[in-house]
Amino acid sequence: MDWDSLFFNTATLIAGVSVLDYGADKFIDHTVIVGQRLGISPTLISLLTAGAEYEELAVVVAAILQGHTPLALGNVMGSSISNILGAFSLGLLCHPGNNPFDSSAKIYSALQFFITTLFIILAYFHQLNRVTGGLLIALFALYIISIGFAIYRGISEPPQLSDSESDSDDESIDVGYEPTLGQDAGQSASESSPLLGHTDVDQKKKRPSRPLYYHVLQLIFGLLALSLSGYILAHSAGAIADSLNLSGTVFGLTVIAFVTTLPEKLIAMLSGFRGQGGIIVATTAGSNIFLLTLCVGVVAVAGNPLDGSDTFVLFDLVTVWVSSLSLVVVVFLGPHRIAGLVLLAAYVGFLVMEFTIYRR
Repeated sequence: MDWDSLFFNTATLIAGVSVLDYGADKFIDHTVIVGQRLGISPTLISLLTAGAEYEELAVVVAAILQGHTPLALGNVMGSSISNILGAFSLGLLCHPGNNPFDSSAKIYSALQFFITTLFIILAYFHQLNRVTGGLLIALFALYIISIGFAIYRGISEPPQLSDSESDSDDESIDVGYEPTLGQDAGQSASESSPLLGHTDVDQKKKRPSRPLYYHVLQLIFGLLALSLSGYILAHSAGAIADSLNLSGTVFGLTVIAFVTTLPEKLIAMLSGFRGQGGIIVATTAGSNIFLLTLCVGVVAVAGNPLDGSDTFVLFDLVTVWVSSLSLVVVVFLGPHRIAGLVLLAAYVGFLVMEFTIYRR
């Protein structure tokens, strides 16, 4: 074993987590502001940004070019499981549970369940070929068009913040103040000392707010940081797995899937602490739709044959479908920490079984 390579890639993994934390925090703050300015739900914005699995697509393309189709497909399936049983469950555990999910969240969670069911049918009957792959890519294009149409028509619901919180959040971040996880930004802007009266508040209200393009650029910058961290984490984890001599599909289903979905896990946790249930669902549902349409479509169009000794088993397909159904049930019933705990325990059980009973 090359110990120097193992230690170097472990250090790189830790550095990638730091970039991940920075990017997720910036992304969440400015996603809310852009949604408030445009009157669009953060759910739809997150579908177009955090819901796009760029790091997963990079891993899939790299694996296909190297002839590792089982790794690519295992990564897609493992990531779809991790997004729900891992990221979504953590978001539920951090969520206060007092706000139900909006209609946009329900629509897109149901859509991801339909797409997941379609993928399961195609995979079970071995129908992932160039034709069905092209259809999945076309379905992804229709999905993007539907989001654009929803934004254009303004059918989304307003953000899940009160008017006072909306105004104060906008001002607090515009003037350079960033609220902490345990502190509401509206308190810092609206609560003033009795000795000062309303003078300090009035001065804050007179300060010009930053233009919309500034927050859009900051949102994109946070997303780029997330993508960079996913790239770093995926490559360092791959090198670690090579050093430990792990196998193809199990490696994709577990290690790579866990590492590349760390951005979704962190976004879900931060969104949960801030009561942004729409962002939690959008990140989860959008990521799975991206994975099971575009990424699976790319794998199918590539046409590389699967190695029968190193491919997915029925247990993997069942886990993907059941986790997708769990997301729909929780979204329609409402957030609850017990549900988050059950899903997280199921994810731990899935990882244990992959490394023991169903290892290749």
